[in-house]
Amino acid sequence: MKANFQKYLWAQLACLSLWPILAFAQSSDLAQNLADCKAGRDTCDHSRLSQSEATEVALAVHGRNVANCRNGYDSCDRSKLTESESIALAVADHQRNVTDCNDGMLSCDRSKLTPLEAREMAAAQHQRNITDCKDGWRACDRSTLTAAENEEVNVARRQINASDCEGGSAPCDQVQLTPSQSRNATDAEHRRNAQNCENGWDACDHSKLTPSEARQTVSSEHQRNLAACKDGQETCDYTKLTVPEAKMLADAEHKRNYAACLRGYGYCDPIRLTADETRSIHPEVR
Repeated sequence: MKANFQKYLWAQLACLSLWPILAFAQSSDLAQNLADCKAGRDTCDHSRLSQSEATEVALAVHGRNVANCRNGYDSCDRSKLTESESIALAVADHQRNVTDCNDGMLSCDRSKLTPLEAREMAAAQHQRNITDCKDGWRACDRSTLTAAENEEVNVARRQINASDCEGGSAPCDQVQLTPSQSRNATDAEHRRNAQNCENGWDACDHSKLTPSEARQTVSSEHQRNLAACKDGQETCDYTKLTVPEAKMLADAEHKRNYAACLRGYGYCDPIRLTADETRSIHPEVR
């Protein structure tokens, strides 16, 4: 009898010790279920919601439906909107359609525009066409332009062409340039060629350089070759170095070789060491 009573006490103690864990697990599970219901997930179990939670979920579901309707989603259920929400949605839908029409969107429904909105849309469309014509887009319809607008477009196109010619762009039409624009384009082309030559680029045409530009190009090429030789690059042409430059590089290479031999790290050529340098190197490093 006493043994049974002790077992009973131990069982009660075990239950009491596990109760916080079980309560926490249940609380966490209920919180997750509430979150699932508010998010409209399939894992939601409405039967486990309290009355206040059910109200909270209903508000969340309603708010989501309002947002879906405002965004024009197919999941919108207009029958669940309040009168105020329906009116606000109608206003938003109308304004969105006006914006779409003014922006030339395919979603535009012209039949829903007021006469004033239709005129504003036509004006916006006309202005877009002018811009397209100025920019040279295929969508341009010159037949809808006035004489003044056509001239405005012509001026813009000539300016763009002059800019293309001066910048060396492909669509350049030299015939349309004024004498001043032609000179500017020629000068710009000359400067570009001089820069290309100085930088060693393939687009360089040495025959178009002035004597001073040719000298500058030769100097730049020489400096590039010297830098390549200093860095040990394959493009180095030692035959183009001056005697002092060749000696400077040889001295630098000798110092590098000696340092490599001295440290036992890096490429070392013992043959190029002087007798004193050879003696200064520790036998273990040799």
